[in-house]
Amino acid sequence: QVQLVESGGGLVQEGGSLKLSCVASEFTFVDATVAWFRQAPGREREFVASIFRREGRTSYAASVKGRFTISRDRGKNTVSLQMNSLKPEDTAVYFCAASRTMIWSAVETQRMYNYWGQGTQVTVSS
Repeated sequence: QVQLVESGGGLVQEGGSLKLSCVASEFTFVDATVAWFRQAPGREREFVASIFRREGRTSYAASVKGRFTISRDRGKNTVSLQMNSLKPEDTAVYFCAASRTMIWSAVETQRMYNYWGQGTQVTVSS
């Protein structure tokens, strides 16, 4: 059974950094598209970043571009999200998602992802 498990969330002050990790079991990230989404209280879940298939092309939401970096460690079967210059509006539950059949034009589309983690809370205080 495929499982995605996120870790690395926590409480950080504005301007600080956190690194989230997503580890997969019964699933290999090397050929998959993996993305991070987030959901703030009272808001819909939204796309944050993705890394596309083996080629590793990345995509970011405008709100995090230049501050967040998604990367893949093939040896550890892990995808990470380095978050710098955090803002209070980054506060949310962050979810890892994966798909083996993604197309580039749909990387921001939630329903295209087959597997999801349970999420990890990120709280940024002002």
